Amino acid sequence: MTDLLSLIGAELAEPVDPRVAAMAAAIAARYPVAARGVLFYGSCLRTTELDGLMLDFYLIVSDYPSAYPKSWLATANRLVPPNVFPFEHDGLAAKYAVLSEADLHDLCGPDASAVSVWARFAQPSRLVWASDDQARSRIVSAVERAPRTLLMLTPEGDGADPLDRWRRGFTLTYGAELRAERGGRPGTIVDFDPERYRRFGAAIAVKPMDGLDARWRRLRRNGKLLTLVRLAKASLTFAGGIDYLAWKVNRHAGTRIVIRPWQRRFPILGALTLLPRLLARGAIR
Repeated sequence: MTDLLSLIGAELAEPVDPRVAAMAAAIAARYPVAARGVLFYGSCLRTTELDGLMLDFYLIVSDYPSAYPKSWLATANRLVPPNVFPFEHDGLAAKYAVLSEADLHDLCGPDASAVSVWARFAQPSRLVWASDDQARSRIVSAVERAPRTLLMLTPEGDGADPLDRWRRGFTLTYGAELRAERGGRPGTIVDFDPERYRRFGAAIAVKPMDGLDARWRRLRRNGKLLTLVRLAKASLTFAGGIDYLAWKVNRHAGTRIVIRPWQRRFPILGALTLLPRLLARGAIR
């Protein structure tokens, strides 16, 4: 049986579209002192469709003061990680989130106060740029914690199908954030590559932690509050962030939200007034 660290290392090293690699290198070039690695993840990785969509990256940096010339950006990233920025390169659009090496390690582990980082890296990702071998090794070790964390925090069930535990785990993570995706989305993540989750599950083979009910109550409370805080923060770092929010909700929930001019002028207020309508319609959960 292959150990999990080897599986993660091999998966992160798999090749990607050259345009993705070029975009990752361009993101890293914006942070010449601090950039340690760039991870590519999300629906564009799964489907390999790039044109007309928004690619998802995580930029891993050595530390926040080295990453930013403005101290308030470093403080914001430290207090409420990650900061998120839009990016365009060679006709493709993307957003990238900034995390330090230390925060990536901590937020992929079972003691994280919210699910957002480990839930994403329990899924496939690619390390498409690294500053050196040491940075690559540290990122692989951090990401290795994410799928282990998901299974540690997921009840075993009857054990008839090992994939059911992965499906339950992703369903729990979706319930711990304000998400626009429809209810069946967590299952499709596993069903897209079931053999991958069988291999990873066999390599992990961990028992669930004790006290999961109380733990998930805290994760749901923290995650939904954190989503609101990050949304407010993104209005300061992400030009057009409220338009991106509307695009994402419309795409995943089948709604037809139209952002008004005043909401663009006052994005924090606009997002907060939009939220009750989305919840009432069931567009986000």
